[in-house]
Amino acid sequence: MSRKTPSTPTEAKSDSEASSANSVAIVGFFEFEELGTNFRTEVLAGVTTFVTMAYILAVNPDILSSAIFLQESGDLFGELVFATAISSALATLIMGLYAKYPFALAPGMGINAYFAFSVVLGLGIEWRVALAAVFIEGLIFIAMSLTKMRSRIVSAIPDCLKHATAAGIGLFIAYIALTSNSGIIVTSETTTTTLGNLADPNTLMAIAGILITAAFVARRIKGALLIGILATALLGWILGIAPWPQSIIGLPALPVNIAGQAFVGLAGVLDNNIWNLLAVLLVFLFVDTFDTVGTLTGVGVKAGFVDAKGELPRASKAFMADAIGTTAGAALGTSTVATYIESAAGVSEGGRSGFTAVVTSVLFALAIFFTPLLSAIPPFATAPVLLIVGVLMAGSITEINWEDPAESIPSFLTILFIPLSFSIAEGLAVGFISYPILKAVQGKAHETDVTVWILAAVFLLRFVFLALEIGA
Repeated sequence: MSRKTPSTPTEAKSDSEASSANSVAIVGFFEFEELGTNFRTEVLAGVTTFVTMAYILAVNPDILSSAIFLQESGDLFGELVFATAISSALATLIMGLYAKYPFALAPGMGINAYFAFSVVLGLGIEWRVALAAVFIEGLIFIAMSLTKMRSRIVSAIPDCLKHATAAGIGLFIAYIALTSNSGIIVTSETTTTTLGNLADPNTLMAIAGILITAAFVARRIKGALLIGILATALLGWILGIAPWPQSIIGLPALPVNIAGQAFVGLAGVLDNNIWNLLAVLLVFLFVDTFDTVGTLTGVGVKAGFVDAKGELPRASKAFMADAIGTTAGAALGTSTVATYIESAAGVSEGGRSGFTAVVTSVLFALAIFFTPLLSAIPPFATAPVLLIVGVLMAGSITEINWEDPAESIPSFLTILFIPLSFSIAEGLAVGFISYPILKAVQGKAHETDVTVWILAAVFLLRFVFLALEIGA
């Protein structure tokens, strides 16, 4: 009678050696030692980035379905969750493995609202045709990335505007935390904005979360941001301010009704007002390009990736991840994919390699099974982290030469306009227009890169076009 031979010490040693070899391969591929990081830090950073931006799994489907529901019967929310998660996972994985940066991507906030409310509902463009426009945009971005045109734009941004963008994004994140996510600051007819209702349970929880998270950060506890999110959410659940998760795991809804509809929309492009579609496509191109440029630049400065020449190494690869993500996202059924400013949360936790993005990507892929749990994390639990990240990013303001008006004024305008206009792209536009003009006034026009002059002209023409459109 045969009997199974037990594992020998030699076999156990072989398994251990194989595991060790895999770890060494990961460390070597992602250059942990050169970047001054380690496996634990990268995993923690990836988890932190994911949890900080996991809200997109609920928010993006809600925004897009609100428009699609009016043109299509049936509940497509679950399918949009799948499309959002998988497009995010794919783009972020490419960012981690190909560009090797700790940046995460997902369908962009702002541009998804433009897709739903301006394009589909406002212009009355059929949602499949709108997805086709996003798909075309993605293909154009791929071509731009291959020609390194987008990398050229990043390299042309003056150092002062790079640092100003980082600080502006910090204020932008903090503004979102204090308004949309917490209600600490609310709108007012008299003063435009004012202090919110401090008796509101959600606002009180956000304030408590800020104090809890700030305390963890002040004590320099590793994983302070992630612990802050979980602690605040748990406290809210226990106190009954936010409902407990109804379930932990649920089967995903496959996007059978929305996947591939961008290709159907391509056939109907010519049946629509071509000028409207051209304008839509240009807006998609503009917002995605400069939101991504701003995010890569701002977070790149904070992470120390921008070199002595003011350039972001492997920028073209990072843009390619964005471009492929947008193209794939449109094919799956969602709006433009962009690099997220919430990546700064992982960077603040020490994430420096592409492995941070790989971890975030895996979690996005797994999220399709855990949507009930993730959607139960209330906005007031993420508000504290966004505020603390804003504080950390605002530190870039010290790198600006405040003694030179030609640099300080454009920098200040950039910092100011990003949160007040609720757009990274608009803040960059103001900076790009004012910088070369002031340099020219100083008699230093020759020191300004020609790309900056071209972009300044493009931005200026865009503002003129918008003014004429509003006046009409």
